[in-house]
Amino acid sequence: MREIFQSQLQEVQSRLVDIAEDTARIIEKATKAFGTSDVILADEAIVLSEATGEKALALDELAIRILAKQSPVARDLRVLVSALRISASLERMGALAGHIASIARYRFPGAAVPASLKPTFDEMGNLDVSLAKQLVQLLKTTDADFAREIQAQDARVDELHRHVFDVVLGEDWKENAVFTVDVTLASRYHERFADHVVDISSKVSYLTTGDWADSEIQ
Repeated sequence: MREIFQSQLQEVQSRLVDIAEDTARIIEKATKAFGTSDVILADEAIVLSEATGEKALALDELAIRILAKQSPVARDLRVLVSALRISASLERMGALAGHIASIARYRFPGAAVPASLKPTFDEMGNLDVSLAKQLVQLLKTTDADFAREIQAQDARVDELHRHVFDVVLGEDWKENAVFTVDVTLASRYHERFADHVVDISSKVSYLTTGDWADSEIQ
């Protein structure tokens, strides 16, 4: 019975990694579509985002079945509780990346971002992609030190997010209302995507150390 239980826990971790890999692919496609007005990549990101949501739901159902049948305690309970919360964050990350792709899709064949902010969004997108890929490795290793390294990288995304608002609210901003709405929303989606990476890395710290203080977003 214990071997079956451990096998189920391994499946939970494997599914988390699989969803995280999908999420990394979504944000990579979405940010490229946003920066280059590539409608094919945008459509691929949107479809993959929807599929990832279904995977997250299936994982939640698996974790709940294990909780109901096995009544785990101690670290095993932490694994399952953390998995449910991580799954929710991964699902939201996929949705946020899908929203970025949708902006590119709706503005095609026009650009989704004005030239004045393109370098900012290029950097923000690259950071989100890097964070997503690092998250995949974190979920494979559950290394608490690596988790803390990931959390520290969120600060630059926050800076870029604030810069977008500074530009949009500045006197030199002359773009139309559509651009204003698009870049404001897209910046928020990028920032929240990174926040969820931090949130998941905090949950991994909790999973590893058992200290709930480690799970607070820095």
